[in-house]
Amino acid sequence: MARETLGKTSLARKEDRMSVVTSSHALTRGVVFIHATPVVLCPHLGWAIETVLGQPVKVSWTAQPLGSSLVRAELSWTGEPGTGALLASALRGCQGARFEVVEEPSPGHDGSRWSYTPSLGIHHAYVAANGDVMVTEERLRTVLATGDHDRLRRELETALGQPWDNELEPFRHAGENAPVRWLHRVG
Repeated sequence: MARETLGKTSLARKEDRMSVVTSSHALTRGVVFIHATPVVLCPHLGWAIETVLGQPVKVSWTAQPLGSSLVRAELSWTGEPGTGALLASALRGCQGARFEVVEEPSPGHDGSRWSYTPSLGIHHAYVAANGDVMVTEERLRTVLATGDHDRLRRELETALGQPWDNELEPFRHAGENAPVRWLHRVG
């Protein structure tokens, strides 16, 4: 049996058929930024993160200066590609929180950022290695098809996540110099 290796994918030739065998050991890393949440949601956010990562998590909450009953936290994680999406989905169940989940690019997978605010809901964007938001060709074609300059501008701002950035930016700056904790997904 001839075997040719291409990155993390191995192509094996059997009876003039090719089968693809992928490695399940690819890892990526990322960060969960909980920019602001009411204290009452802290245990629920911790449980959501624990459920996704498959291990106990101790979140170090610090005061969020923009609200007397708000706290914030940052957690770095390591896991399989797609862990960021699972974290964002789990956290969005705590609808009073403002958060972002970032997953770095890994072999065969684009980087991603999920931003959530109670008023806007969730926004997903693909992210380049330098942190720039990447807008897909299909999304650009759809936006261009509108033909209306003002609508084109609004659609591009939405594709780039500008409304989410506008709402989260004050909370991001209020959390500078906050402690970061590293976590690893098991299983």
